[in-house]
Amino acid sequence: MAELGRPSAITEDVLRKLEEVFALGGTDKEACLYANIAPSTLYKYQEENKDFTERKEALKETPVLKARRTVFNSLETDVNSAWKYVERKDPDLNPKQTIDHTNKGEKFEPSTIVADLTTKLNAIHRGASLPSDGGSASPMDDKASD
Repeated sequence: MAELGRPSAITEDVLRKLEEVFALGGTDKEACLYANIAPSTLYKYQEENKDFTERKEALKETPVLKARRTVFNSLETDVNSAWKYVERKDPDLNPKQTIDHTNKGEKFEPSTIVADLTTKLNAIHRGASLPSDGGSASPMDDKASD
């Protein structure tokens, strides 16, 4: 007896196209565009075919595996590739400089110049008079006398 209803949009040709894009590391949206199906069609198919979902995720890792193989194969012949690989794997051989931004528990004391400048800038910001250093009473006074 023949099946009734609409034929599935996921044909062998559509599956081949989807897998082709997934093997390139493409997204679901890109694969659907290439296979000329709606993303909802793909997701419905995946719900009904759990094995396909696992295969899709595995195919998406193909470019990473190819890149690893290329890097690994180049280690024998390309000194730069070998050096970069070793630098990433062994921190003792990594020439990057690191900066320790901690005070190792010591209290940070800003210099007196920085502290004085901070006081003056805060006073200007508040519109208050500056500490007696020969400056004007208010930052606005200088502008008003121009």
